[in-house]
Amino acid sequence: MAFISLRQLLDQAAERDYGVPAFNVNNLEQVQAIMEAAAATDSPVILQASAGARSYAGEPFLRRLAQAAVETYPDIPVVLHQDHGLTAAVCQASIRSGFTSVMMDGSLLPDKKTPSPYAYNVETTALVAWMAHSVGVSVEGELGCLGSLETGRAGEEDGVGAAGTLTRELLLTDPEQAADFVARTNVDALAVAIGTSHGAYKFKGEPHLDFERLREISGRIQKPIVLHGASSLPQEQIVFAERYGAKLPHAQGIPVELIKKAVGMGIAKVNTDSDLRLAALGRLRQVLVERPDLFNLYELMGEVEKAIRDATAERIRMLGSAGKA
Repeated sequence: MAFISLRQLLDQAAERDYGVPAFNVNNLEQVQAIMEAAAATDSPVILQASAGARSYAGEPFLRRLAQAAVETYPDIPVVLHQDHGLTAAVCQASIRSGFTSVMMDGSLLPDKKTPSPYAYNVETTALVAWMAHSVGVSVEGELGCLGSLETGRAGEEDGVGAAGTLTRELLLTDPEQAADFVARTNVDALAVAIGTSHGAYKFKGEPHLDFERLREISGRIQKPIVLHGASSLPQEQIVFAERYGAKLPHAQGIPVELIKKAVGMGIAKVNTDSDLRLAALGRLRQVLVERPDLFNLYELMGEVEKAIRDATAERIRMLGSAGKA
């Protein structure tokens, strides 16, 4: 099986009320672990490359790792997705490289001289959609800025985030504007801001998502909806990593029950990064402490891979995509 487009995968997920996991990848072990879990659970999967991953590994390496995944697991539907492209040129390069889906993140202005953030987002995302659709590639847009409703601070992923303190109106997606944005850009999916945030420190107090806002958005647009910053950061995993020396004060994610509720209200693509990082971190620290004689790098990384595989399978089952390949 070759790569499929994001639209193909998400349309089915939206119709059947389950969420498709989108996992950030930047090395061999992550790709292997995710594909092993997808095969074991019979789940479709989205492999996505963030700006940091593309800088670290390079698009050619990431693309070929994903191609190896498709070759090794021909029965698993796989989308190769470019996450958070900040300009049309970045998205165009990924399309030419062979990605089957790109995200044009026009929610953050690259140039303070641009007079209207919304106008820029619409114009740039529409251009990317026009380019991508001409060659069968899907496009994800974003409206709103992920961040904490308590502090007004934007979240950050691999150095991508807004500076300064933002108002609630800028942090959250406006339902009426979402309908206008989708109509004018022709995106295949829309990432919305309802209170989630990138990174491992999403909340200081009680986690809260604006479900009424999500209900309004879902009722106004007929396209799959995407939730970024959706890692759960299980408390037992945090405790385990800290037992072996990790320092993760105040780390807190999105409770599983809130994510399930969001999927039931129209979220079709659920981005996950920090959960897999946390699982890998805990196992790596454990092995380094408990097996000081370990010398072969592939054995060490093999242990990390097992932890990522287990966390991936748990995420797949939680979102309801198991058995949907």
